[in-house]
Amino acid sequence: MTGKEAKYQQRYGEMLDAAALVFSEKGYHGASTKDIADQLGIRQGSLYYYFSSKQEALAEVCKRGVDGFNVRFSVIIEGDGGPQEKLRRAIAAHLSPMLTHRPYVKVFLKDRKDLEADNRRKVGSSSRAYEEAWQSLVEAGAAAGVFRECDPRRAVLGLLGMMNGTFDWFDGGEAELGEIGVLYADLFLNGLGA
Repeated sequence: MTGKEAKYQQRYGEMLDAAALVFSEKGYHGASTKDIADQLGIRQGSLYYYFSSKQEALAEVCKRGVDGFNVRFSVIIEGDGGPQEKLRRAIAAHLSPMLTHRPYVKVFLKDRKDLEADNRRKVGSSSRAYEEAWQSLVEAGAAAGVFRECDPRRAVLGLLGMMNGTFDWFDGGEAELGEIGVLYADLFLNGLGA
């Protein structure tokens, strides 16, 4: 990568960071490209060098908001441990972007419904794959006799809903987030225990 390409990629990342922050604070419909430009201290027209529309920015922010979840989950599933330990690690991994990519995930959770159809399908397929991976973990735990028989889809949607809701109210640090992850795992595992 040339120096010019590296500089472009860095600036593109800064533009998306600003878009994610503005969308997370104002919502997609409440935000404007002027708000994003103001966040960066640049002229509004300069944004169009990096993305052609507010919708394109939303699509990339949502994509980055869901990126990584499937990769982290796969590493956990392929690693050592039984279903209970994997579930604990998966909960911690799901919550971790709250400290590193919070605006992106928050926009994905709240504003992906505003994506145009093609972008919504692309982002949605990644989200569905993630839900299905969680369901497989719950099913594996039931097959191993450590989780009780239940509707795995509903169980997973309930757990994901609880964890995703945390993005609305959590404002603490890493240690507190770890405690929340342990609490959620205990609540879920005690309710799911065989």
